[in-house]
Amino acid sequence: MPASVRPIGKRNPRKEIRARAAARLFEPSQTRAAAGEAFRMLAPRRMARNPVMFVTELGAFVSTVALFDRSADQGNTFAYTLAVVVVLWLTVLFANFAEALAEARGRAQAEGLRKTRQSTQARRRTEAGEEAVLSESLRPGDLVIVRAGEIIPGDGEVVEGIATVDESAITGESAPVVREAGTDRSGVTGGTRVLSDGIVVRITAGAGESFLDRMIALVEGASRQKTPNELALTVTLAGLTLAFLLVTGALGPIGRAFGVRIPVPTLVSLLVCLIPTTIGALLAAIGLAGMNRALAANVVAKSGKAVELAGDIDTLLLDKTGTITIGDRQAVEFFPLAGVAKAELAEAAVIASFGDPTPEGRSIVRLGELTLGAAMPRPPADAVLIPFSAETRLSGLDAKEGGSFRKGAADAIESDIRSRGGNIPPALREAVAVVARVGRTPIVVSAGPRALGVVSLSDVLKPGIRDRFVRLRAMGLRVVMVTGDNPLTAAAIAAEAGVDGYLAEAKPEDKLDFIRREQKAGRLVSMMGDGTNDAPALAQADIGVAMNSGTQAAKEAGNMVDLDNDPTKLIEVIEIGKQLLITRGAMTTFSVANDMAKYFAIIPAVFSLAVPRLGVLNIMGLATPQSAVLSALIFNALIIPALIPLALRGVRYRPRGGEALLRRNLLIYGLGGLVAPFLGIKLIDWVLGLAGLF
Repeated sequence: MPASVRPIGKRNPRKEIRARAAARLFEPSQTRAAAGEAFRMLAPRRMARNPVMFVTELGAFVSTVALFDRSADQGNTFAYTLAVVVVLWLTVLFANFAEALAEARGRAQAEGLRKTRQSTQARRRTEAGEEAVLSESLRPGDLVIVRAGEIIPGDGEVVEGIATVDESAITGESAPVVREAGTDRSGVTGGTRVLSDGIVVRITAGAGESFLDRMIALVEGASRQKTPNELALTVTLAGLTLAFLLVTGALGPIGRAFGVRIPVPTLVSLLVCLIPTTIGALLAAIGLAGMNRALAANVVAKSGKAVELAGDIDTLLLDKTGTITIGDRQAVEFFPLAGVAKAELAEAAVIASFGDPTPEGRSIVRLGELTLGAAMPRPPADAVLIPFSAETRLSGLDAKEGGSFRKGAADAIESDIRSRGGNIPPALREAVAVVARVGRTPIVVSAGPRALGVVSLSDVLKPGIRDRFVRLRAMGLRVVMVTGDNPLTAAAIAAEAGVDGYLAEAKPEDKLDFIRREQKAGRLVSMMGDGTNDAPALAQADIGVAMNSGTQAAKEAGNMVDLDNDPTKLIEVIEIGKQLLITRGAMTTFSVANDMAKYFAIIPAVFSLAVPRLGVLNIMGLATPQSAVLSALIFNALIIPALIPLALRGVRYRPRGGEALLRRNLLIYGLGGLVAPFLGIKLIDWVLGLAGLF
């Protein structure tokens, strides 16, 4: 098993994620930083981003002014007004603290990443040889030489050589990975260490533009934007706030009509208790925590929107090679056509592979060495190599005297043979079908206009991949495999892996067209890939997850990067996205139910003195109107910090339908939101009475 492949069955990723996310929730240094930031966030410009808490801050300011304006004639109500002012400001600070703590956790993770970035010496290749420079002076396009034991000085692509690389500083995984020129595993990240051999790296990012720099900025939340769902919820909360503002404003005239004079601090307190302060205070923390949980799963999300959209994904498009399969297909057998000797086919296949630096091409050369022995051919001196590309899907060699040799996908070689005036023998397609039916990849070999036979390449599924697809299906996702293989091979591997469908003989534009068709049908599509040819599809997909081991083009195109290079990591990402949505829904349900309970708990107490008949509605038996209002206000302030751990950790996600989820939310968070205020307010009222305050 390659070093970069980790046995999935020996670990429980979900438990690890929850353990890491829950560890030291209120870490002292982060808590201190968040407490200080909570005061700095009182600036009106920052508070205005959250309408609910901005109204709460304005109410706290108005109550503070009322306290000092009326201090000379308040008498016994001064203590009440002072208590209201203190609790109002604490409510605002608790809300700021929740958001600041989520940001502090992100900054702490960013600081850990920043420590991995360091200034290093680099050997830049020049026409005269090489020169020693600092990593900060490297520019995109520079070629640097990195040998065993040295730090890779910047992000880039391996253009020469093969080496094992320690990426533990970035991914946290101790197992080294292989980075190789000419493959989809050629991308390297600055700050990682070469363990063996040596490579030449073409730098792709300048100073301050590296993948690690962008990760740090993203983790710190500098570029975080609100998602559409979050914006919709913010507008809803603003509408509810406006409605209760009008209701509370009308209570003053209504009170005077009944002979009740309601002080301004009491009206402000009623407003703060009735508007959805709970979800308003925790909304930003929930979104930030979603990005932090994604990073805890070793997935860097370039925006909070990407994390949230992951919870609504319908279709998952997976590239076969390197994602579903281990990636290095190996040549295992030659199938010559009638009238062609195995040695002739082997020789032609080897010659056609001289221009193919991919692992598959090299495996054909190795199989040819075993078959031909001393008769192994060498590249002719006057040969023109035809390199393999994702567009042509073939490689070969043209020699002035030795002829022309090609090997590649069946349809590509058939087209080449026809262009040379040759015919396709029926036995060729039968040989291709025989190889494909057993789940192997057929590579057709030709010499000029003549087909010689087929080379069989064997794919190996990644461990545990089928079980992972079962879990994805339980979440309601349709998994589609995309591959350049012919339909028969694709069908065999799709059946073995347990995917729901496949896209065979796919070129980059085919992947793009498939995603667009799915999106036009109203589906949200996620694409996972690691190669440059995956970049258009990664950019088009609603969620594009690029492997950190992949090319720079893939990482730039995707809106998420998987640091572990685990093709089934999307399971964790989807669970995090669904957890974010469920957490926000649960908190909203609790907040609305909470506000309804407070309304029915305190309004009767406020008017019971002027209208004795309303005393029947004072079912909680609250001592006085002042005690009722202050008890509700204190409860409203305390519930925010009490729910911070839930907002940061998230509500546990379990696959279930929308109806079951709604029923669970109403039963747990709706009923809890109704019951908790009655119990909490009564308890606080009892404590205030016991203390002789009211």
